[in-house]
Amino acid sequence: MLKKLLNKETISYLFFGILTTVVNYGTFYIFYNAMALASTIANLIAFVFAVIFAYIVNKLFVFESKSWAFAVIGPEMLQFLLSRIFSFLIEEAGLLLADPVLDLGRYTVFTLFGIEVDGVLLAKLALAVIVVILNYFFCKLMIFKKK
Repeated sequence: MLKKLLNKETISYLFFGILTTVVNYGTFYIFYNAMALASTIANLIAFVFAVIFAYIVNKLFVFESKSWAFAVIGPEMLQFLLSRIFSFLIEEAGLLLADPVLDLGRYTVFTLFGIEVDGVLLAKLALAVIVVILNYFFCKLMIFKKK
């Protein structure tokens, strides 16, 4: 079972998923902490950067969809975007619960390399796990499925 789960595709998906998360978190941190935007706005901006990056690396390196013909990339991009919007809305709902409702931003949990990690950032991390799992299944079963 473990051998079936740990194949080239899932390992590369996790690797590029980590890079996409770095893009997402880096962008989120800049706009949430450095620019003091609301968490949901910062998350929207981070989402845009991460989706563009994720589409390119998933297409080329994870699911190896090589065609750039519009007949292929048009539906791929649309399905990719719609699935990411769905998982984004789940993440946004979780952040709305974490930030304005539960006010988790007032709790600094720890500081790492001079960066204060508060309850909102931890909530975003937990939500990221859910989003990664959802996005993998969307990509595998719907968007980049083998023809």
